[in-house]
Amino acid sequence: MKCPNCNTDLEPMKRHGVEVEFCPACQGMWLSAQELNQLEDEVFDFGDDEKGTLAFNPTPSERKCPQCGKPLRTFDYRFYDLKMDFCEDGHGYWLDKDGDARVLELMKEEEDSFERKELTEDRWSRHFRAMRTGKFFDKLRDILEP
Repeated sequence: MKCPNCNTDLEPMKRHGVEVEFCPACQGMWLSAQELNQLEDEVFDFGDDEKGTLAFNPTPSERKCPQCGKPLRTFDYRFYDLKMDFCEDGHGYWLDKDGDARVLELMKEEEDSFERKELTEDRWSRHFRAMRTGKFFDKLRDILEP
């Protein structure tokens, strides 16, 4: 396979525990959907449903799919400030140099945010359960009654 960025032969390489097709010239990489998911799962443990939508605002790209040669589409990765390309026929995703590290960083931020949301929801739930008890209403009545 040829690099869609600089037409150099892609070489298999393991990055962050994931086998990818790597360009030694521009240091971009080609990942299948499964490999991208595996990369995200290196830091995000809450499952695919909690990751959100993968591709936002797809637009035509000048790059070609290294597998089928059709034009790739550029998109905003999960609505973050990371541009990525994909093959509409499902062959894979192109990440520019260090794009894999940025994916890991964003997924870690997403996981941290998700954990905070869960903790907050749990605290509010406990708070509301406590408010429903007779003790709370007794205290409130004592405060409001003359």
